[in-house]
Amino acid sequence: MPSPFAPFPLNRSRRLRRTGWMRDMVAQSSLTADDLIWPIFVREGEGVVEPVASMPGVNRLSVDEAVRAANEAAALGIPCIALFPYTKAQHKTPECEEAFNPENLVNRATRAIKAAVPGIGVMLDVALDPYNSMGHDGLVRDGVVVNDETLMALEKQALVQAEAGADILGPSDMMDGRIGIIRQALEAHDFPDVAIMAYSAKFASAFYGPFRDAVGASGALKGDKSTYQIDARNADEALREVARDISEGADMVMVKPGMPYLDICQRVKAEFGLPTFAYQVSGEYAMIMAAGGRGWIDEEKAMLESLMGFKRAGCDGVLTYFAPRVAALLAE
Repeated sequence: MPSPFAPFPLNRSRRLRRTGWMRDMVAQSSLTADDLIWPIFVREGEGVVEPVASMPGVNRLSVDEAVRAANEAAALGIPCIALFPYTKAQHKTPECEEAFNPENLVNRATRAIKAAVPGIGVMLDVALDPYNSMGHDGLVRDGVVVNDETLMALEKQALVQAEAGADILGPSDMMDGRIGIIRQALEAHDFPDVAIMAYSAKFASAFYGPFRDAVGASGALKGDKSTYQIDARNADEALREVARDISEGADMVMVKPGMPYLDICQRVKAEFGLPTFAYQVSGEYAMIMAAGGRGWIDEEKAMLESLMGFKRAGCDGVLTYFAPRVAALLAE
């Protein structure tokens, strides 16, 4: 088939790259603050801003400081924050009871944030790992992460989070059937408007390490999570997981990690057309910050380029620790 384009020099691609305004005018992808969800780590205490050593610029915040961060997010135009708890060792048990305690840390933080900044969206993770003395996303029986018994615990966790005022629940556990169980429970208990963003394509990844430090799960984890998270070699399997979550009632789907799985982001969006998000996880953030801090890359440009990659791949939004920094830059 003949090319539809005129040959050089009639066709010069550089004409459309000549000036900044021209490049902006013909840009095929865009990034705005509306595309961002800001993950925030919360901990007990008051007036606490505690740096996470493996994530420069990221802190664990007490509830009052998390409220301040929510106000900052709203002022920057960030539509939603995602809360993750740093759980003390005494609250980690084999049965994960703290996960469905209505007064646990993230539920209290959610109430405080919704009272102070009612216009901000709050997303909470549905998974047991912050509360599990074994460090796993599900209940462990004789060394095995059990599926169906875990579903009952996740159902209870989801309901107390909805009661606390969460706008979006993010089941990140990767147990089979959990979206259907949670959706049915929300409907049955008069929470029909709570949205589910399913961690549908969550891979067993080496990029989660700094996050586990941030929530205090690194030392607790016994073994690995490869029996329930997706093998990094499997793309078709990831799409099957997405299809099942959609059929069970997911409103939005997520790919995690982000940058090593842009092919999955693109396939998911093209195949299903549902709102598709990526999580630029802690390891991705830490690599950019580490290289930028050493002057090996331009940190700010790399940050923006990485996020544009998600949008170009078809993502509707990104969970990123860069959110407030990016939003401030975009506002300028």
